[in-house]
Amino acid sequence: MGVDRRRRGQGGAVRASGARATAVLGVCGVLLAGCASIPDSGDVQPVKASPPGESQVRVYAVPPREKAEPDEIVNGFLEAMTSDDPDFAMARKYLTKDASDFWQPGAGAVVLRAAPDPAGPKEASGRASAGLTYPLYGDQIADMDSSHAYKPIEPTAYGGDIHLVQQTIGGTKEWRIDSLPQGLVLGESDFQRNYRSVNKYYFASGENWLVADPVYIRQRIDPTSRMDPVTQAVRVLLDGPTNWLKPVVDSPFPRGTALQKGVTSLEFDDRNALKVPLNGKAAKAGRAQCRKMAAQLLFTLRDLSATPVGQVELLADGSSLCVLRGDQAEEFAPDRPTGRPVTPYFVDEHGRLSLLQTGGDEATVDRTQVIGPFGTGAVKLGAVAVARDEKHAAGVTDDFRSLHVASILSEGELGDPLVTSGGKGKEGALSAPSWDGRGDLWIADRDPAKPRLLRFADGAGPARPVTVEGLDGARVKALRVSADGVRIALLLTKGGRTTLQIGRVERHGPKDDPKVTVTELQSVAPQMETVTAVSWAGPSRLVVVGKEAGGVQQVRYIQTDGSTSAAGVLPGLNQVTAIAAADDDRQPLIADSDDAGIVRLPTGANWQTMVESGSSPVYPG
Repeated sequence: MGVDRRRRGQGGAVRASGARATAVLGVCGVLLAGCASIPDSGDVQPVKASPPGESQVRVYAVPPREKAEPDEIVNGFLEAMTSDDPDFAMARKYLTKDASDFWQPGAGAVVLRAAPDPAGPKEASGRASAGLTYPLYGDQIADMDSSHAYKPIEPTAYGGDIHLVQQTIGGTKEWRIDSLPQGLVLGESDFQRNYRSVNKYYFASGENWLVADPVYIRQRIDPTSRMDPVTQAVRVLLDGPTNWLKPVVDSPFPRGTALQKGVTSLEFDDRNALKVPLNGKAAKAGRAQCRKMAAQLLFTLRDLSATPVGQVELLADGSSLCVLRGDQAEEFAPDRPTGRPVTPYFVDEHGRLSLLQTGGDEATVDRTQVIGPFGTGAVKLGAVAVARDEKHAAGVTDDFRSLHVASILSEGELGDPLVTSGGKGKEGALSAPSWDGRGDLWIADRDPAKPRLLRFADGAGPARPVTVEGLDGARVKALRVSADGVRIALLLTKGGRTTLQIGRVERHGPKDDPKVTVTELQSVAPQMETVTAVSWAGPSRLVVVGKEAGGVQQVRYIQTDGSTSAAGVLPGLNQVTAIAAADDDRQPLIADSDDAGIVRLPTGANWQTMVESGSSPVYPG
């Protein structure tokens, strides 16, 4: 049965291992009109629910028993939807032929907080034929559409229903489902057990670097296409970007490119290299174009391989098009690393921009002021951002009214401010700045009389206002721009609540002076009542500080599509006011805590104090 199901009748999920699995499944076939959950290892034990993200649990559907009651038909079908059964063949046995023809499991998924809870039955009304209607209850928290894009929503009452009629099967009247919601309806833990998040990659429009586009594919063999996860990932990449990202990215694959017909499995060889057979449309690509196509595949497949992908070879109708090694693909990386060690920075107790470096002894922290006016104390800083090439930094004065840019590699005088806010106070003037991967500097002026989002091309004046569509009366409190420059994370304040939204950055007009707009804001953490701080933590992941209604402050990872997992919750830390993460996930998180000072979170450890006083911890970006 589905590991998130709440049984209305008898039965339950079963865990089994080895040779015992077959026997247990046979018993379940006798006892249940549903399915059994069988892992690859472990003792036999009855369960009512699997822990969230329990990917080792396997669900095997069984057909309805003869003369099954309506309750059993409904529960059995809901449970069979959570299986990996080829084309959901067993689930379809609960449906009439017309309903089976209508039902398309690949049309998407409705994700509920817990498994759908059927209530009823109630007599059908307004129907030509007699039957029973079972309303399905639950709190919907997300949708996944047919392009595999995930979208969270604020918990909303779900309102689907299932209708049953009686039909004659083998001379016996049996209950079957003749009307049902399109696609899948799954509890959150069943969704996480069946699906996994992967990033597919496309090129920023007109640029030479890649942008992550997160989607969900099946953890194991896709019941509909029978493709393994690697092949699924290649297919969704070839299908093109998700609708939200499409206006700001390009794909060099020639139109109509697809996997060679009949390909359902792709395997890495002993050198972790992969050959990808494509149809004849791919043969139109030239060598430079093919290298970019291969780079898209290399980055997409990284999430699916425990070891670095050695190389990808593209084939068109059996002939080799090009080969690209993993190291060669780095020229297209979204964060385009400088090759230098990544170092965090912070503002010390004297308002100077300083580095945070640890020596061989991790208990020793080297606090070194940067070269130039930001390190000498020529201006006292309140918030900072270091350019991704680590040659310049942007600093907001400690009264949060003026923004300066200065070198951090050479001495020099502090120039005039790029902008001065008419607002007052830490919350009513300038926000902390942020650099994108193009070298542009972004900042929000939070002056209540003149709120605006500003961009400085190449980190220099004049200020270029950026229109943010869909604010609906909200004001920008804080921002972080992605390394690829086509997405921006915004903390928006309205009615005493601060929410996290992701916006798409669109550029139109001349390349040297485009009109820039932030559009199609999407809620990323609708379950959080308020969000305090955010930082990019990789190509499609954010680290977020916030709290749910009635809850305590927490630090957690959230994908840019808003999806989360239990593994994303990080060790607790009180009174966090700022958070910083590097594009390289091997680097520790850095945070500012009113209780503990500037702290870091090394892999597999708890938060550790680095310096007891200071503010504005940042990595380049």
